[in-house]
Amino acid sequence: MDAGVPLHLPQQMLNEREVVRQAGRHAIRQFLESHSCFSVLRASGKLVVFDTRIPIQLAFYALVEHDMLAAPLWDPSRAQFVGLLTVSDFIDLLCHYKTTNRDVSELATESISTILGQNPNLSRPFCGADSSCSLKQASVQLLSTRQDFLPIVFVEDMRVLACLTYTNILEHLVTHFREQRRLFDDSIMDLNVGTYGVENLVMVTLGQTLKDALDLMQQHCLSALPVVEVTANGNRKLCGVYSRSDITFLIQASDAQDAVNRLDATLADMIGLNGQLQQLPSQQQQDSGMALPVAVPTTPDALRTCSPQHTLQAVFESFAQLRFDRLYVVECDDLLVGVVSAKDLVQYFLTEPGDGAPVNVAN
Repeated sequence: MDAGVPLHLPQQMLNEREVVRQAGRHAIRQFLESHSCFSVLRASGKLVVFDTRIPIQLAFYALVEHDMLAAPLWDPSRAQFVGLLTVSDFIDLLCHYKTTNRDVSELATESISTILGQNPNLSRPFCGADSSCSLKQASVQLLSTRQDFLPIVFVEDMRVLACLTYTNILEHLVTHFREQRRLFDDSIMDLNVGTYGVENLVMVTLGQTLKDALDLMQQHCLSALPVVEVTANGNRKLCGVYSRSDITFLIQASDAQDAVNRLDATLADMIGLNGQLQQLPSQQQQDSGMALPVAVPTTPDALRTCSPQHTLQAVFESFAQLRFDRLYVVECDDLLVGVVSAKDLVQYFLTEPGDGAPVNVAN
């Protein structure tokens, strides 16, 4: 045998691949450490702040009017921020009122503080981050608090400048991160970025109601669910997505009671299935340079898919164009096998191999 031929080439290649993966993670961490939260804020950005004394229904309609998903809550009696109100909070309230048969018309007159006091499960403490802290610190704080929004505070006068999300962090990363080395050529499935296996996914079928979906999302702390059709051989074919922030049924309702009644509608009636499925170009198309731009709306909750073979590099490049909140991983015939969220991507870069916890912000 030639003494110059390595005896353990497969293991050597495996070790080299792990070195590249670690180099990629380290490069991203350094980038996030070197950029502050302030660098993510847009000059034209706007923020809505609610006085806790105003009616909660009025606050919700203000969120819709200003196209905002969340707003900080200000308690004038304590002269401080006391929490955060989101669009999904109001939807959860409607579900609660339907379950308990309470008079939903009181939402038009009862204040935010009164309603949150009666529903402590909707109340969350105000956990903000200094605008000068790094994006790495902000990412770790988002992960540790298990919240979808992180208020960014200018500590000199305690103003809230914006509410940061995982999508904002990834958008800044994709726009400004530059690296000559090919560090992200492994597939997302090989890297175990996301959740895989039908038995590990929470999903709903077209025949289930809107309230069924909302209850499942609240129970599992999810912001969206895949809507599937069960095929004759028991597979799950992806045909839509329903998000907790989807307020279409509320906008179409004539009043709060009509909105509550619409919770009994099936998901087949609620989601627009025609043209909803947006699939990324195949990995082969991307590798060959033949991938064409996909003309899709920029809403983060639009349904978009990829294959298990898509690389982390391809997902990032697609994110730069599509600004997604999540990708559903499908095989041939749109059979659902997994999901990758913006949170999963951030968590991957901040998690040590073999450890389920994010790295310490000091690292």
